[in-house]
Amino acid sequence: MPHKITKNKRLHSDVCQLEIKAPQIAKRARPGQFIILRVDEKGERIPLTVYRTNPAAQTIEIIVQEAGTSTLKLCNLKANDQILDIIGPLGEATAVEKFGRVICVGGGVGIAEIYPVAQAVKDAGNEVISIIGARNKDFLILEQQMHKVSDKLYITTDDGSYKRKGFVSDVLKELLDKEKFDILFCVGPIPMMKVVSDITRPFNLRTIVSLNSIMVDGTGMCGSCRVTVGGKVKFVCVDGPDFDAHQVDFDELSKRQIRFKDNEKISLDKYKEEHTPCRPR
Repeated sequence: MPHKITKNKRLHSDVCQLEIKAPQIAKRARPGQFIILRVDEKGERIPLTVYRTNPAAQTIEIIVQEAGTSTLKLCNLKANDQILDIIGPLGEATAVEKFGRVICVGGGVGIAEIYPVAQAVKDAGNEVISIIGARNKDFLILEQQMHKVSDKLYITTDDGSYKRKGFVSDVLKELLDKEKFDILFCVGPIPMMKVVSDITRPFNLRTIVSLNSIMVDGTGMCGSCRVTVGGKVKFVCVDGPDFDAHQVDFDELSKRQIRFKDNEKISLDKYKEEHTPCRPR
């Protein structure tokens, strides 16, 4: 069943924010869950976290980074264009309760995934300290939104073009050296999540990461998203995406993620050669 795009906002050159008509998903989706969509009949199945829902308007919002041909097509659709199909909500929702003092860490487009979690734990009565980072100022997203759901917000950029120069892990280590926290949620690139996990382990700080492994069917049947957690095989699409970071085999996960990287780059380069995308306004 096709789903109409109601809004497309460009956050920066490679990232867009899409609002999509999806009544049932808007009604049921919870923080931490995701969808899988196909742009058209030739499109790949793309897993994307639900950034925000509006049940009254029957819409969901997703934030997409152009990383391959299908995401490039998706980001260049306009209002009233249609996506071929969407399934969801998929995965287990993030477990939210009154924890106490919570750290939320987001890197790159992972900020779009940590935002609904930060909002949910804040609404549950927790104190929320957030740390977000990007490679530079232009790639930083959702700063104002994160401010609204955080008691305190720290911002880093790799090159120092905005706020503090460095990485989210630098701020995290400083905070843990002088303050006590009850739980940490983290979403971002796999290397970043591994570093965060390594930092929190000596402090015995419960650390939950949302994994973004390669997926195909979203039902646990294909096995593409399998990951080893605590020495056991888990499937991110049905058992996750949230897992105890200190139990995740990040080295294995990293190796599995690069399986299709070269093919994705070749496909994207070919598409860009054959098309001159019209950026939505």
